[in-house]
Amino acid sequence: MEKLKLLYKKYHEVIMYLIFGVATTLVNWITTYVLQHVFKLAAKGWQFTLTNAIAWIVAVLFAFFTNKKFVFESKTVGAKAYFTEMAKFIGARLATGVIEIVLPTALVKIGLNQSLFDFEGFWAKAVTSVIVIILNYVFSKLFVFRKKKSAEDSAAEEAADADTPGTAEQEQCNE
Repeated sequence: MEKLKLLYKKYHEVIMYLIFGVATTLVNWITTYVLQHVFKLAAKGWQFTLTNAIAWIVAVLFAFFTNKKFVFESKTVGAKAYFTEMAKFIGARLATGVIEIVLPTALVKIGLNQSLFDFEGFWAKAVTSVIVIILNYVFSKLFVFRKKKSAEDSAAEEAADADTPGTAEQEQCNE
């Protein structure tokens, strides 16, 4: 049990991202399904593109709030910092949003238009989702919710480096 706790602590961010990534994907897919079946938008042409665009907007809003609070545990303070973070998030998601909106339509056009559970274009949407989830994590981790190192973290890293065998010898060789 201790090993599981250690693994969870070590990979907490990735685990939470996967959980909320799946939840965001479900929000996207449920929105798409509702638009197709309640609003009768087809899974072809401009209607499929419109459906994907609306589903993307709903999913991005859900993702921002869940990623900020539960995944990357952002501690931004003040309206300016909050909206700067949101702008970065939306900017990064716009980049992957183009993929999210255009790729399923392209995949359907080249023949990946099989449906599953009465969900037209299911496999095109599935392939796109995998690509987008990976890219979104990379952008969020490296660009949006980048944690700034505190003085304590930097000191701890320097102390760890100083304790590493061979470091002093390497420094002498570099002089």
